[in-house]
Amino acid sequence: YKPSVSPEMDIMEYCRKEWRGNTPVAKTMRKGYEAVAQKFASIRRIRGDNYCAFRATLFQALSQATQLPRWLQSEDFTMLPENLMSKYDWIKQWQLKQKPGKKMGEISDEIKEYLTLLRKKWKNISEIKSPTEKQEACDKLFKNEEEEYSLYEALKFLMLNTAIELYNADKNGRRVPVFSWLLFARDTSSNPCQLMHNHLNHIGHSGGLEQVEMFLLAYALQYTIQVYRLYKYSTDEFITLYPNDPEEDWPVVILITEDDRHYNIPVRMCQETML
Repeated sequence: YKPSVSPEMDIMEYCRKEWRGNTPVAKTMRKGYEAVAQKFASIRRIRGDNYCAFRATLFQALSQATQLPRWLQSEDFTMLPENLMSKYDWIKQWQLKQKPGKKMGEISDEIKEYLTLLRKKWKNISEIKSPTEKQEACDKLFKNEEEEYSLYEALKFLMLNTAIELYNADKNGRRVPVFSWLLFARDTSSNPCQLMHNHLNHIGHSGGLEQVEMFLLAYALQYTIQVYRLYKYSTDEFITLYPNDPEEDWPVVILITEDDRHYNIPVRMCQETML
């Protein structure tokens, strides 16, 4: 069993280990890591399967959670699967992790369980006052494979719900963020049903999150995801925000990627940066 989130390691030590050569790519990566090291002392490696964008984002969000987000507080949050499935018959083809071919009623109940678990874990961790204990609680959660993957199913379902809301808003002539047009401009996801079939059902199995889906994840969580994209060092895309016009009151999580496919997390902000 590989740990989901490895213990922290000095960021420049990690960089020297990974990028020894003198190729242009290695030089760019080293420069990128040096820039990140101005702000953060350490890095924690995220296990590299097709869930790593979820894993990195959720781990960071929970590590710094001090309250339950508004959308998790709403009364009807756990009724979401029932409500959506009563309107959209095609959601019955939602692919549950490692459980293809489940019956309709069971899918709804199971997703409800995942959403309830997400709320419970978020609430419990956000109520822990001591930073060390909070960190320990996160580490413990991400060592429990069954719970961890259930949380990713919850995130996927929230992304579907957000996609449906954006799609309907656009159809009704309301303003939607630019990424929403891009999301539904793809041949493979011209509507939420296709998005589910061709993308969301595959996340974690045969693929990870694409760029445009990082925006969708950010909107679903109402978090700004700030990513150091190391291979874009010295371009204006080196630090990319999802969404790029975030709401003022959204909390921020920070990730690192070398290739837009795998994500790690920087930890331990340097003292000067905090001041």
